[in-house]
Amino acid sequence: MVQGPIAVLSWDWEIFDRCWMVAEYVPASRTLDLDLPSPEVIAELLGGGRVEIVAVPADCTDGFCAAWWRRPEAYLDPAVRRTISGLARLLPAQVDPGIRRLADDLSSGEWHRRHADLLELDSYDAGYRLIGAAGQQ
Repeated sequence: MVQGPIAVLSWDWEIFDRCWMVAEYVPASRTLDLDLPSPEVIAELLGGGRVEIVAVPADCTDGFCAAWWRRPEAYLDPAVRRTISGLARLLPAQVDPGIRRLADDLSSGEWHRRHADLLELDSYDAGYRLIGAAGQQ
């Protein structure tokens, strides 16, 4: 039995799947962690609680998948990709073609045209969620 306050950082797959990196360039990352319960189910399993959006700031450098949402050039760096579990756990054949397309889209300006709206944001909802629960007493 867990006692005291509980905090769990998780993500909402429905929102995460719409993120440009996943949806447009590395859709194979959608196949990972399919058994992860939704944030609402996690809160329920913890005896009830709150689910809050954890927006990712534009200057985030933590290294998780959506940290670079407004700085797509970072995904071209193999060292950055190695720190992202959703990319590092995939085969190169599942990642490399998307990275080449991203490089081409950045070089041509296509990415910036398609995602000009993102460049105006200070933070972004990539689906990360903080689940807070009181725990058992």
